[in-house]
Amino acid sequence: MNPDAVNEDLIQTDNVREAGVLMHPTSLPSGCLDEQAWWFLDWLAQAGLRVWQVLPLSEPVQGLSPYQSLSAFALNPALLPTDWEAEVDEAAFAHFFAHPPHWLDDYALFRVLRAEHGEAPWSQWPAPLRDRDPEALAQAREAHDRAIMAVKRQQFQLRTLWQRLKADANARGIELFGDVPIFVAYDSADVWANPDQFKLDAQGQPEVVTGVPPDYFSETGQRWGNPHYDWSVMAQDDFLWWRRRMAETGTLFDRVRIDHFRGLEASWEIDAGEDTAINGHWVPAPGKALLTAIRRDVPDLKLVAEDLGIITPDVVALKEAFALPGMSVLQFGFSGLPDNPHALDSQVENSVVYTGTHDNDTSLGWWQSLQDEGHKQWILSLLAADSPLVNTGEPMPWPLIEAALASPARLAMVPLQDFLALDSQSRMNTPGTVERNWLWQFDWHAVNAALAEKIRQRVVAADRLQDTKG
Repeated sequence: MNPDAVNEDLIQTDNVREAGVLMHPTSLPSGCLDEQAWWFLDWLAQAGLRVWQVLPLSEPVQGLSPYQSLSAFALNPALLPTDWEAEVDEAAFAHFFAHPPHWLDDYALFRVLRAEHGEAPWSQWPAPLRDRDPEALAQAREAHDRAIMAVKRQQFQLRTLWQRLKADANARGIELFGDVPIFVAYDSADVWANPDQFKLDAQGQPEVVTGVPPDYFSETGQRWGNPHYDWSVMAQDDFLWWRRRMAETGTLFDRVRIDHFRGLEASWEIDAGEDTAINGHWVPAPGKALLTAIRRDVPDLKLVAEDLGIITPDVVALKEAFALPGMSVLQFGFSGLPDNPHALDSQVENSVVYTGTHDNDTSLGWWQSLQDEGHKQWILSLLAADSPLVNTGEPMPWPLIEAALASPARLAMVPLQDFLALDSQSRMNTPGTVERNWLWQFDWHAVNAALAEKIRQRVVAADRLQDTKG
């Protein structure tokens, strides 16, 4: 038997054409999972949008970025409405407390200790707590019993609320689409509780950190600073930490994007003492074995490979071995360069096409940033030639939205800002900056029935919804 062969039962297939929206729950006007999340479900159903994609639901280490979080498992308490306490089912909580998820005890203690130490990173705690001395941990659990219980209760509330939202979304024919950052933050419950799973030195400090090498966009590369997994240790228990992570994710979402998917084939390791990413090197990762283990444990979870950037043939081979859809972003599709995977004529069926992602400018902002009118006219001519569904007489970003919907890609995703035709002031995130990110929230006056009907007509015309209205 070929050890590199992939069991065909583990290959993911999905032939339905659908459309969806990208919007994080913090972009609701309330910023949390209150009744407005259910109003949004109703609006999605009216618009014929069958997928709601969100960013990671985890609690940021600092600031607002959900891509550097205190736990890969715990949900962000900021998503919990202030009045949710009154709705707790005490019997259900008692069962949850008696049969907690594997990560909860460590996370609750971590969160309480971090608060006690002024939100200082765990690496700065007193040595017995930093190094998880069993006696010190037992004393801390006893001393902080009530606070630990409060954290556990909060996580129960968040999961109960999210599961209710997921059940109601699925009942409306809407799937929830999550996002799994491939790496975790050093200052997280995950690294503190599982130091053997990461490349740390004897003092618990990272030996190497993550990033990407220098490229056309950055002559020094990007030094992200996350610790690297010790894949040799993880392989010994068949990637149990990862299998638990993805199983937990499967209870929250119907499909999930693996961020920086290429890191499952090889990742850029930088010595922790380096200030930039220049002097790193590629280190192979056991992606095929890991994905096989995940597929066996969570067979129904639909995976999407975030394969943006410079992707090697080996990364493509790993993605194709499991028939995972990749991503294309139309804003990147008009470089005029050959073999551009984002170009209109490069779209493929087994993929997810976006007008833009949370890291892009809004599509109107992107369009307004183009200074060359000749280039703009060339883009419009390509859009007009791409499909009869694209009306270049409409103002941007609608021609780009219509091109995404007309794409052969099975799933077309549009950020809510693009459906609302908002400019750069409503951008969700600008990579490499820390100001004014993750703050955007919509206005219900704009997310209305008229817009839902406009979207629905286009979704139906693109054969992404069998319209049963009327």
